[in-house]
Amino acid sequence: MSPVLPGEYVPAQHVNLKLGPGLLQQYSVNGQPVVVSTRAGDVQHSTNRSRWWIESNSRRYVPAPQELVVGVVVGRSGENWRVDIGSAHTATLDGLAFEGATKRNRPNLKVGSLLFARVSLAHKDMEPELECFDAQTRKAEGFGELKGGFLVHCSLKMSRLLLDPLHFLLPLLGSRFSLESAAGTNGRVWITAKDPRQVIAVSRCIEGVDPDGGGMDEVAVKKFLSTLDV
Repeated sequence: MSPVLPGEYVPAQHVNLKLGPGLLQQYSVNGQPVVVSTRAGDVQHSTNRSRWWIESNSRRYVPAPQELVVGVVVGRSGENWRVDIGSAHTATLDGLAFEGATKRNRPNLKVGSLLFARVSLAHKDMEPELECFDAQTRKAEGFGELKGGFLVHCSLKMSRLLLDPLHFLLPLLGSRFSLESAAGTNGRVWITAKDPRQVIAVSRCIEGVDPDGGGMDEVAVKKFLSTLDV
């Protein structure tokens, strides 16, 4: 992790390189591809170094291709749905962008429905587009409508931490009680559990661990959970 300013070069290299918010691939004078930062912040990358992005204190989500998001359906336009993903513009979701969807067989989404989706197109001059299936298998793979449950809002940094399989919080909570979750890079986390008290506990833990909130570590979370009847 190192701080950068807009316009600085970032040493992002990988066979399957995927760039997230704050990074842009350009070409140098000699025609070689280079990665340049478009915002100030800290350079971050996934464990295998295939995904790179700039972490900043912005609360506004900037969509990037292939990122996972939790959205809320806010309207319908013809055969498409308009989805709020917390960005400057609403995203578009095609009615056929679901596993096995046809013109006669498609999900019956309503205003207020929650979705777990993937950003299929993101460009600064266009509205982002979403899909609810895996790009390679064309299967749902967990994407689609999220029924029931509770939506937690957190910082963009916290949502990315929850997407890291090495982060302690969700495995720790899952070892204590059964729960389901869907974390998006847009600062939204959907959770559901059998007992409402467990849902509240998960929500409080996410808020407590959030770097923009309490910044609790694993020891502090365990101590906090020991005070709850869950």
